[in-house]
Amino acid sequence: MSVTAKTAARKAATATIKVGGKERYHEPAPAHIEVEEFRKVVTSRRSVRKFTSKPIPQAVLDDCLDMALLAPCSSGLQPWEFYVVRSSDKKAKLVKACMSQLAAKTAAELIVCVARTDRVDDFSRKMLREWPMPDVPTLVKRYYQLIPYNYSPGPLNSFAMVKKAAFTVGGLVAPVPRGPYTSAEVQLWAAKSAALACENLVLAFRAHGFDTCMMEGYDEVRVRKLLKLSDEAFPIMVVGAGERAEDGVFWPQIRFERELFVHEV
Repeated sequence: MSVTAKTAARKAATATIKVGGKERYHEPAPAHIEVEEFRKVVTSRRSVRKFTSKPIPQAVLDDCLDMALLAPCSSGLQPWEFYVVRSSDKKAKLVKACMSQLAAKTAAELIVCVARTDRVDDFSRKMLREWPMPDVPTLVKRYYQLIPYNYSPGPLNSFAMVKKAAFTVGGLVAPVPRGPYTSAEVQLWAAKSAALACENLVLAFRAHGFDTCMMEGYDEVRVRKLLKLSDEAFPIMVVGAGERAEDGVFWPQIRFERELFVHEV
């Protein structure tokens, strides 16, 4: 975030109203959002397998990435990164790592979404340093001071086992958080937030008139090597983006009966 953007955010954070006699931060929901336009974006989003040679303007790419970064995330820790692969040599290697799928070969841009589990400590401190309100509430301070311990599995998941035992006992008398404890659970935590950012990204491209293909079919070892990722960073998906070719959607969309997925209890 730029200095100007940070200043604007802090200024906006001073807007308050009184609720029950107490000053509360006030951020009203915007009015007049066109639901049908949003529906058009959602329903026209398809996994496009073939793109034209039309480039994506840099301003559009930047705007889509900025909207991806606004995705919801656990505790505001933003455990994601986006690698826009521009080097022709790296792009060729990435296409090969994606099994030379047509969507990868024809995409104007290839973007790798990566989840990170190694920045919890740094970003917890960063959250406190950049808190948008004039004062950081005591509960917020304590929360972000404890978060690094909550997401630390320890060597060979040793700390995870201690935490799991403690919370299991505590859970006998009251609701408690049931993880993430182990390294695998922390990876899942990061992957969930990163996937939300990917959804923002592809919908943003669609709103700008471009299309995408979210690819999970790739050689993770080769992608890791290409991007020089550490053990605490792992690719979630490769997103190919570009203008939809006339025959870019291979078949109609299939969705099963709503009753299989939506339940009232």
